[in-house]
Amino acid sequence: MNEQKAQIRYDRLAMALHWLVAFLMVLVGLLGLIYDGFPRAQRMFYLNLHTTLGLVMFGLILLRVLWRIARPALPPDPAWSPLVVFTSNLAHKALYALMIATPLVGIMAYIWHGRVFNFGFFQLDAGLGSVKWIYEPAEEIHEFLAFSLMGLVGLHIVGALWHHFVARDGIFRRILPH
Repeated sequence: MNEQKAQIRYDRLAMALHWLVAFLMVLVGLLGLIYDGFPRAQRMFYLNLHTTLGLVMFGLILLRVLWRIARPALPPDPAWSPLVVFTSNLAHKALYALMIATPLVGIMAYIWHGRVFNFGFFQLDAGLGSVKWIYEPAEEIHEFLAFSLMGLVGLHIVGALWHHFVARDGIFRRILPH
């Protein structure tokens, strides 16, 4: 491995945001996946937990996007082909698009379902009431986007592991805290 490549690293905030968003994405995704398995009496608690953690995650994603604009991504490995650079850029742009679109559609589904954001200490009510012809398709789109995001995250993980174990090019190490 080229030592110069290994020395190029993301800053601490970029690393912290990456791993915190990744952790919350897994947690929020799992809550969304197993929601129907909870007893009816407990579902609103878990839906509220899914929503609250999702809003925190969304805020961190927006911070991450702003940080990425201020500090662009590290350069690709010069040994990569133009096709690999193109697909890598495309995948990262798609990840960011899905990380923004998924919670936005989820928020839309939540408020048009007539639900109130309950943050424990206070509640936030959009006052829109339940409109079935809006929230039902919004929930389906949110679910589709979430599964698309999970699939792309899976490919992202496979790519990171490939860089680390097969290519051994130091790309994965750039985001790892040491």
